[in-house]
Amino acid sequence: MKMNPLKQLEALGQSIWLDYIKRDMFASGKLKKLIVEDSLRGMTSNPSIFEKAIGESHDYDQDITKMSHEGRDINQIYEALTQKDVQDAADDFRNLYNETDGQDGYVSLEVNPHLAHDTQGTIEEARRLWKALNRPNVLIKVPATKEGLPAIKQLISEGINVNVTLLFGLPRYREVAEAYIAGIEARLIQGKPVTHVASVASFFLSRIDVLIDPMLEKRVAEHAEMSDYAKQLQGQMAIASAVIAYRIFNEVFKDDRFKKLAEKGARVQRLLWASTSTKNPNYSDIKYIEALIAPLTVNTLPLETIDAYRDHGDPKVRIGLDVEKKVWYFEALSELGINIDQMTQQLENEGVDKFTKSYDQLIETLKKSCEKSQ
Repeated sequence: MKMNPLKQLEALGQSIWLDYIKRDMFASGKLKKLIVEDSLRGMTSNPSIFEKAIGESHDYDQDITKMSHEGRDINQIYEALTQKDVQDAADDFRNLYNETDGQDGYVSLEVNPHLAHDTQGTIEEARRLWKALNRPNVLIKVPATKEGLPAIKQLISEGINVNVTLLFGLPRYREVAEAYIAGIEARLIQGKPVTHVASVASFFLSRIDVLIDPMLEKRVAEHAEMSDYAKQLQGQMAIASAVIAYRIFNEVFKDDRFKKLAEKGARVQRLLWASTSTKNPNYSDIKYIEALIAPLTVNTLPLETIDAYRDHGDPKVRIGLDVEKKVWYFEALSELGINIDQMTQQLENEGVDKFTKSYDQLIETLKKSCEKSQ
């Protein structure tokens, strides 16, 4: 019998986390089944996921009605619902967290996306969420905005686990890794332990190709002399970005600076591949998994992509193949007049906007539910 490809990924050093959360997964035992049968190692959430889970099901209706009758306001209801889901998921993963000595078994909850450009607001909200969740195996999601960077450093220095989200560009990734390391250094200066301080840097992938591919198609159509270059780059820039990010990861966390921290118990900040469901139907449905299998990485997958990989995945470590060609892709993109740094900044802005709209939509949905229950 063929071994489950998802379990093989674990043997290759990559952890699969679920990019989804919904209350019925806990009561039904579906989450525990995924942990046992597919070696699921963690779970993430975001405002868009909660908007879908709460807005498109009746799983939360009873709690919403009860809290509404108790006089709780909309924000209190939102926080109670989302925090309970994260706590319940973290409890299901707690044994795994203990067995792996804190390597895996994490569940993430995001700070209010309206705070994406508010450093102090992000710090205060992250502290509050960390205290309210009261679980060692949770990660507080902080966006990789310029304003998020000092928040990451401060929170890590306080021993708060951080999932750095909405990360698209390579220069910003270096800044994120620096913020994490600086936070660890600051914590050690205070004489506090760092052994169980955890962080991941969530690099968003498929949206890069979604944005850049149409620009490349335009170059093919309008400039015959550029068409060969442009065709070669179509569908390649997201994976190329991830491959170079992994090279940066190895440079940073094998450097003498971090080795000194590791000797005192510090863990690497693992790279996490996010936005890995394929948006273009012309591409393989497991495109953003096969190319990016690597030790000390995480890949977050929605349920349908987990099903697809279980069915026809072919696990092998391929991330080190053709690295120089991936570097050339960036040079070629520049020659085509496409500024990758401008594109990734646009994606960051759009990502913040998307999560903010999902958050606001969920708040509106909760308001309507409360009005119906009166």
